[in-house]
Amino acid sequence: MKARAAVLFEVGQKLEIRDVEVQSPQAGEVLIRMAAGGVCHSDLHVMTGHLVATLPAILGHEGSGVVEAVGPGVTSVRPGDHVIPLWRLSCGECEYCTGGRPALCPAGTQIRMTGRLLDGSSRFKLNGQEIKHFAGVSSFSEYTVVPEKSALKIPNDLPLDRAALLGCAVITGVGAAINAAQVKPGSSVVVFGTGGVGLNVVQGAAIAGAEKIVAVDLLDSKLEYARQFGATHTVNASKGNPVEQVRGLTGGRGVDYAFEVIGHPATMRQAYDCLAKRGMAVIVGVTPMTMEVSVPVMSLVFEERVLTGSVYGSSRPRLDILKLIDLYRAGKLKLDELLTRSYPFEQINEAYAALERGEVARSVVTF
Repeated sequence: MKARAAVLFEVGQKLEIRDVEVQSPQAGEVLIRMAAGGVCHSDLHVMTGHLVATLPAILGHEGSGVVEAVGPGVTSVRPGDHVIPLWRLSCGECEYCTGGRPALCPAGTQIRMTGRLLDGSSRFKLNGQEIKHFAGVSSFSEYTVVPEKSALKIPNDLPLDRAALLGCAVITGVGAAINAAQVKPGSSVVVFGTGGVGLNVVQGAAIAGAEKIVAVDLLDSKLEYARQFGATHTVNASKGNPVEQVRGLTGGRGVDYAFEVIGHPATMRQAYDCLAKRGMAVIVGVTPMTMEVSVPVMSLVFEERVLTGSVYGSSRPRLDILKLIDLYRAGKLKLDELLTRSYPFEQINEAYAALERGEVARSVVTF
């Protein structure tokens, strides 16, 4: 079948909307009619070359849709089911899956690196040329094909534009606070970067019961969003040293947990420098592959600080996304407030321009 899709042909270019050929799902695969695709910085990192992907590819890794057809052997979903495609495939059997860290599964890495599905081929073609899958999802296509294990069935009454946000921004941010850091009630937190993922780190810390949550950014408009999501204090880093300001808010002690959700070594170091003794810094932001960050070893040893990373919220998506849906329905998770703009699919490049300007908390393109 034919489908409109946003294709990235070369780094540094804009997305091009083309009519691509989408092949039928093979054994163990699911064809999804996409309803919404989340506009995320990770795709922007691919466009700028900060994140390497095999091109040409249909981008998009956050989204939601309806099952159109299934291949032989598929039993967990059927046509008409509403689903969220998971951008880190997990086999369910390896040491990482059975150990509760499915985002680290080698099967997901294989799809991410090759741009092809598990059988080593793509389901997208354009004028006879193979077009790659991005993160095994390619949500910026009217129709996409994913492995069955990447299709998570969700309740059909959940609005699909809200559901799309759960697939990356929400689970990555909330999960970083609750799963990776295991933020404790009454603790202190700082979050560097208040975009779509950073706001969810803020609300994850609030859900976990943190007493003091400091949001750090360069834009006052984004800091105002952070207050809506649970920040108790805000720091505009353009108006002074953010480390000094954060430490001043804690009486010089520092914070128990620091999160970097930007992707710059300088802000990663600042997050680390905000820590109290035995504090933990969690890196969520994505940098170019060659980037490194240095920290003083003596504080690691004599203050027992921790520096770690978190991918996909260190979560178990098949369980945790359903829990997040329950929290949303209970009024404890902000999805309506997170979705600040919706764009027609044809305006996808305008959506990314607005993201770069910091105008939105989170936006989606709709088909």
